[in-house]
Amino acid sequence: MGANSTRMSPRQKMINLMYIVLTAMLALNVSSDVLDGFTQVHEGLKRSNDNFGTRNTAIYNQLADLTAQNPDKGRPWLDKADEVRRATAAIYNYVDTLKHTIVQKADGEDGDPDNILNRDDLESAAVVMLAPGNPRGKELRERLDSYTGYMVSLIPDSLKGNTIREALSTAPVTRAGTLAPQLWEEAKFDHQPVVAAVTLLSKLQSDILYAEGEVLSSLLSQVDAGDLRVNELSAYVMPQSRLVMRGSKYSANIVLAAVDTTQRPRVYIQGRPLDNETGLYEVAAGSTGTFDYSGWLEVTNGDGTTTRRDFKSSYTVIEPMATVSATLMNVLYAGIDNPISISVPGVAMGDISATMTNGTLTRKGDAWVARPQGVGKEAVVTVTATMDGRPVTMAATTFRVRKLPDPTPFIAFKDAQGNIDHYRGGKPFAKALLMASTGLDAAIDDGLLDTPFTVESFETVFFDSSGNALPEVSAGAQFSQRQKAQFQRLGRGKRFFISRIKAKGPDGLTRDLSPMEVIIN
Repeated sequence: MGANSTRMSPRQKMINLMYIVLTAMLALNVSSDVLDGFTQVHEGLKRSNDNFGTRNTAIYNQLADLTAQNPDKGRPWLDKADEVRRATAAIYNYVDTLKHTIVQKADGEDGDPDNILNRDDLESAAVVMLAPGNPRGKELRERLDSYTGYMVSLIPDSLKGNTIREALSTAPVTRAGTLAPQLWEEAKFDHQPVVAAVTLLSKLQSDILYAEGEVLSSLLSQVDAGDLRVNELSAYVMPQSRLVMRGSKYSANIVLAAVDTTQRPRVYIQGRPLDNETGLYEVAAGSTGTFDYSGWLEVTNGDGTTTRRDFKSSYTVIEPMATVSATLMNVLYAGIDNPISISVPGVAMGDISATMTNGTLTRKGDAWVARPQGVGKEAVVTVTATMDGRPVTMAATTFRVRKLPDPTPFIAFKDAQGNIDHYRGGKPFAKALLMASTGLDAAIDDGLLDTPFTVESFETVFFDSSGNALPEVSAGAQFSQRQKAQFQRLGRGKRFFISRIKAKGPDGLTRDLSPMEVIIN
């Protein structure tokens, strides 16, 4: 778009400048009606805060009276109420100090929040609350967050807790027409008239007193929360397990809710009374299936009458079983530790034992480690569980034992981000990375076994201009000086081979690995 070639006269420039100044003055001007409205809201909030304070004091006094009547029950809750009142007074008085500081900034040392002279002052609130050297707005936000977290922690009702969080929220504010959110203190106090800032702080004090009242009410309601109020008698069957294995016992406690400890109810199963006073019902599980039973219990009331409550329940008997799974695969590898998971449903880990043929099985906490020996032979894991004081064989699982597969040779190097990577040949490899490498490694790193091997020796085979092979022997797993000298002479596109690689695995076996081709990039 081209520039305007018409030049404005000095008079036109002056008119434009005055228009800009007038627009700015209109934007900064705050209507007196709006200021009067803030003043009325502030006066109303003062009255509300007084009412909130009176209500909170009444709740606290009620809690104090209950504590005087029953110190053991009420003292813990009264102590918490004292902490709540101290925390509330601290932050309430801090907000009051901020109100006086803002008004004094606008009206001088005699400034009074209840009688603001320069109500439309747009700078004082920002200077006090957002000054870089002393950001009181940030301090207020941090104090509010701490106070809110403490108050919510004392209320078991999550809905009331969320209401307090919303009332005292200091989350960033996104204004209409803007994309980036503002900090809470900036949105509340930046470019605000003094009367608006003071009114906002009075509203905040009102929310603080509301939160205090909710917490005090919650503490008062919890004084009697631990008392039991019984209005119904019910019979309950509490089995130790509804799933019973053949050879074990089914056990269940049959109780009456809110039973008097001075007298036990009489329990009848299938018309026969139990032979104990604790309500423990036991029956031998001789066969599999689901079994139902029913009965009733009787308790004598204080007036001599008898109350009867019926009950019924069932239990299931299953065959003994166990879960045995190899963490790696459905095979075990000879000469190394194979993680094994062993569990028996309904039986504690401490009551489970296991043995293995063709190797050793060792327990490590709740896990097991199998180390088979003979390759090509089967390894049988037998699981035994202690039930009712005697061992019961739960399962026997057979695994195939195999030799560890051959590893893959590679040259370890660091990529551009400093991470360790592996070059396995067959594609271009930067000469600088090759020169920085120390030697050859080998491992099974397929994400399943992740087993390292130890490289014992290898050869590099180079070719001269006539096509003659020039083998060089390594220094163990490291590149020898002669090999590095050959690397130095290689040009882009040249290649050499690494062959006769010997690597020893954790199973003690030494293997001859396949050669790899290195192409210089």
